[in-house]
Amino acid sequence: MNNLMQHRPVKRSILRLKAGKWWFTNKRRLKWLLSGTKLAKIRKEQSLPCVVYTHATPLMRQLRNVEMWLQTNKVINLRLAAEKLNGIVLMPGETFSYWRAIGKPTRQKGYVDGMILFYGTYKTGVGGGLCQMSNLLYWMTLHTPLQVVERHRHSYDVFPDAGRTQPFGSGATCAYNYLDLQIYNSTDEPYQLVVGLTEDKLVGEWRSSLPAKYRYEVLEKDHRIELKPWGGYIRSNAIYRKKYALEEGDLLGEEYITGNEAIMMYAPLLEQS
Repeated sequence: MNNLMQHRPVKRSILRLKAGKWWFTNKRRLKWLLSGTKLAKIRKEQSLPCVVYTHATPLMRQLRNVEMWLQTNKVINLRLAAEKLNGIVLMPGETFSYWRAIGKPTRQKGYVDGMILFYGTYKTGVGGGLCQMSNLLYWMTLHTPLQVVERHRHSYDVFPDAGRTQPFGSGATCAYNYLDLQIYNSTDEPYQLVVGLTEDKLVGEWRSSLPAKYRYEVLEKDHRIELKPWGGYIRSNAIYRKKYALEEGDLLGEEYITGNEAIMMYAPLLEQS
């Protein structure tokens, strides 16, 4: 991990934050106009035959000091996003863009106020809660041969680990349109994204035309919680991935995926020495 925060984080004014959002939003729009990236646009109702990886996450979570109506609204937003994403086929040489596939979440499209993480706390905003979908897609993609070419991490660790089943920092935050999740298909086979909601879960699959040849295990290393001179805690780790031959079970290699560091917004529970 490089350059963990040694100094107290600088609070930005509302005007500065709005100016920054305007700048990065329009920078992304310009990039969209000028980029020659071949984007995944084809959607098929019929699913490709082979499931490469599947995962599900609970729709409703009781978060500290967060009203449950925000969770209910999140489900509405996730359902609308799933309608845009379900069935997208990522052909060889194509790139999947989360925001180009979903579009801007607006009230006119049916999106409602949900929870948006903001500067170490949370606020309400139209389309809030869609990070659960980007988290799901990122985690699933790490278990496939597809390449994540753009992913953004949370700068703040807002909620304690109650019920966490995945390593810290194994998700992907999103904000229209400048914090995107992009996935490139460098293989010779098409991959199809299948997502939907059950009564209590958000469910996703990456499917392909041929059975998977490899199995992937995602793990963390060097997990640390450190008290910094300015009085706050920084949480950090590194995410790695092991690759196994599916039939023989042999370990074929291990690769570094990414590093994470975040300012903790709650006091860590220290074990008694």
